[in-house]
Amino acid sequence: MIELHFPWIEAAILMPLVGMLWLSVRRSPMTAQRDALVFTALTLALTAGVWLDFGWLRTVEADHRGELASQFFSGSWLAVDAFSAPLLPMAALLYLLTVLATQRTKSRRFSFAVALASEAILLATLSCKHPLGVGVLLVVGSLWPLWELRRRGKPTRVYLLHFGLFALLLAAGGLVMAYEDSEAGYSVWAVGLLSAAVLIRSGVFPFHCWMTDLFERASFGLAILFITPMLGAYAAVRLVMPIAPDVALRVITLMSLWTAVYAAAMALIQTDVRRFFCFLLLSHSALVLVGLEVATPVALAGALCVWLSVGLSLAGLGLTLRSLEARTGRLSLADYHGLYHRVPMLAAFFLLTGLASVGFPGTFGFFGTELLIDGVVQVYPLVGVAVVLAATLNGIAIMRAYFRIFTAAHHTTAVSLQGRLPERLAVLTLSSMILVGGLFPQTGISSRYHAATELIRIRSANLRASAPAKLVMAADDDVSSAR
Repeated sequence: MIELHFPWIEAAILMPLVGMLWLSVRRSPMTAQRDALVFTALTLALTAGVWLDFGWLRTVEADHRGELASQFFSGSWLAVDAFSAPLLPMAALLYLLTVLATQRTKSRRFSFAVALASEAILLATLSCKHPLGVGVLLVVGSLWPLWELRRRGKPTRVYLLHFGLFALLLAAGGLVMAYEDSEAGYSVWAVGLLSAAVLIRSGVFPFHCWMTDLFERASFGLAILFITPMLGAYAAVRLVMPIAPDVALRVITLMSLWTAVYAAAMALIQTDVRRFFCFLLLSHSALVLVGLEVATPVALAGALCVWLSVGLSLAGLGLTLRSLEARTGRLSLADYHGLYHRVPMLAAFFLLTGLASVGFPGTFGFFGTELLIDGVVQVYPLVGVAVVLAATLNGIAIMRAYFRIFTAAHHTTAVSLQGRLPERLAVLTLSSMILVGGLFPQTGISSRYHAATELIRIRSANLRASAPAKLVMAADDDVSSAR
């Protein structure tokens, strides 16, 4: 285990906490957005330093710990590897662009101080490999939406029910693991409890009600920041995938596959734009889970590529819809709004990010989707057909929403709806990343394939230590094929 040159991880986590304290002391709503923008930009620079420093120190089969954390903690409480290193700058970029694109009319309802605190918790979660640390941080991070719903006077019963059950299952699974002998393998109770907790956090059917409820009742910015990083998939990689037998992974794959197709079909018939976006995001996150739980090098590499591409593209799509709501109010897909002539930039960005999320050629999502489908078809041909069906339905839903929002009758108003400079900067940033990633995909794909082989190596090592000989032979076959 190698230490990073500079305590990038600790600095990246502490920077938004310092920003939260700064905003809490100043308490000036007029300058809160500007100050939050400075701290999120500094956080992005530090997370980029984590990624670059990791690439500089990269060695085979090694992860890299924070310099300060290595002096006080043992194990992997704060450490990055090939899997988590690019997730940190992606999460920091989402926060920066969300703060940047927030309208002044929304700044009083969107708490920048609490958003910075949630960013620190998110970065700490993505920087943690220890199962106990990941579980605790996932529970702590789920308190932000609860606070927001209560602050806005909205009902919290649905959210409390789901995340109370999530915390209970997570704690129960952890306790069962603590009392079991890891060398003999974990029981079906431990794996089952943790898998159920992951399914709830990921919003897999029938545990998806909290997600639609959150998008309807909380602020759009909070819902985007809380769900787009796909922490349910991160929990699956850290908590379930290394110890789960093949049977458990098949169950998660089938449930995720059904969710992907179901959510894509639901996105087709929605009349509320927030529910449309929620089901679209739910379908894509379920597809990522399908690739993760198939656990072959190609499928896993495709899922990790889709994770990054969907995180960027759907975040851009969500910010576009959020900007439109700030101008026109809650949008309905039951009517045609004809907004293209008023906001052509947002219309083009809606189309670009939407098509990138379903793997349109020329975007970064194209190669990830191809790898995901190819890897799944090699193992489960019928599952691969269902993945293609879900992607097709998502594409149709996106085009339907585009026509409903931007075409047909011309929207007339005495107030200009043109985008502001911060929104244009956010649009340009995400558009450039999506297109550059599609034109020059080799670096990103090789990085994700390296991460996939490392995750499979960890899983095979755990199976070799505790699983029956038949499972060990299967794990060895996966490693040899990855090499």
